[in-house]
Amino acid sequence: MLRDIQRGGDAQVDAAIGVIAAAAPDVLVLQGIDYDLERAALHALAEAIVKGGGPDYPHRFALPSNAGLATDFDLDGDGRKGGPGDAQGYGEFFGADAMAILSRHPVIAEQLRDFSALRWVDLPGGIPPKVDGTPFPSTAALDIQRLSSRGHWVVPIEVPHFGRIDLLTFHAAPPVFDGPEDRNGRRNHDEIRFWNLLLDGEFGPPPHERFILLGDANLDPHRGAGRRAAIAALLAHPAMQDPMSDIPTVTWDQTGPMRVDYLLPSKALTVLRTGQKSNTAASRHALIWADLTR
Repeated sequence: MLRDIQRGGDAQVDAAIGVIAAAAPDVLVLQGIDYDLERAALHALAEAIVKGGGPDYPHRFALPSNAGLATDFDLDGDGRKGGPGDAQGYGEFFGADAMAILSRHPVIAEQLRDFSALRWVDLPGGIPPKVDGTPFPSTAALDIQRLSSRGHWVVPIEVPHFGRIDLLTFHAAPPVFDGPEDRNGRRNHDEIRFWNLLLDGEFGPPPHERFILLGDANLDPHRGAGRRAAIAALLAHPAMQDPMSDIPTVTWDQTGPMRVDYLLPSKALTVLRTGQKSNTAASRHALIWADLTR
C-alpha cells in the first residue's frame, strides 16, 4: 500500500483520494489502512490528499492494531497455528487493515483511552464461544484472546472555537466465515456491545458529553448474518442520535446494499446535514459524513 501511494498512478488510491477531497472533512477516520511503526503509510496518504486537492491534515493519529498481531495459539480452531486467523485480529501481517485518524485539529493524545488490549473474557456479560460447554477453541486460547479485532479507541480532538470532541471508533469483525460455534458472530456482537457498556460507565467515566461514535460495525440492523440485538441496542442508546438511519453504506456482490458503517453523534451535538461520497473504484464502502455544531 505504501508503495502504491508513493509511486502514484494507482487507480484505487487515486479514487480514494478523490472521494476524500470531495468530502473535505475536518476530521477523517480511516478503516482498512495498514499500520506501520513510523506511520509512513499514513503520512504518505496525507501528503497525497493535499496533492490531490484535498485538505491538509497536520494531525495524524494511529495506534498498533490487533489485526495481524501474532499469538502462539490456534485461535480460529482450525487445528493449526500461525495463520492469519490465529492473530489477535485476522490479518496476513501485523498492522494489516488497521485504523487511523487524519485531523485538521489537534489530538489530545495525553487523554486518549485505548481499550484494544481488553480480553474478551473480561467483558461483562460477554458471550465468548463454547462447544458442548467447553471454551472454543480452548481455555488457554480464549484466556489470551482480545475482544477488539482491530481496536476500540476514545480519541479526544480539540476543535478551535468549539471545544473538545471525543471520537469513539472501532472496526468490528464480520459475523461470518466461521462454524457452528459462531466465533465471529459472537465477537462482532460483543465488539459492538462494548460501546453500550462504555457509555454506561462500566469502564470508568463515560466520554465527554460531546462525542461521535463512528466506525465499521460490520452489521446491518435488519439484513444479513449476525446478532442484530447488539446494533439495535447501540442505536437505541439514549446518549446518541442516529441522523443517517437505514441509509445503506456498502454494496457487496453477495448481499447488495447494506448499512454497516455508522456515524452517531451524541445528543449534545446538533446535526446540520449529512451525506455520502462514494466511488466503487475506491471502495465498496461509502465515505459517510456529518456537519455538526453545538
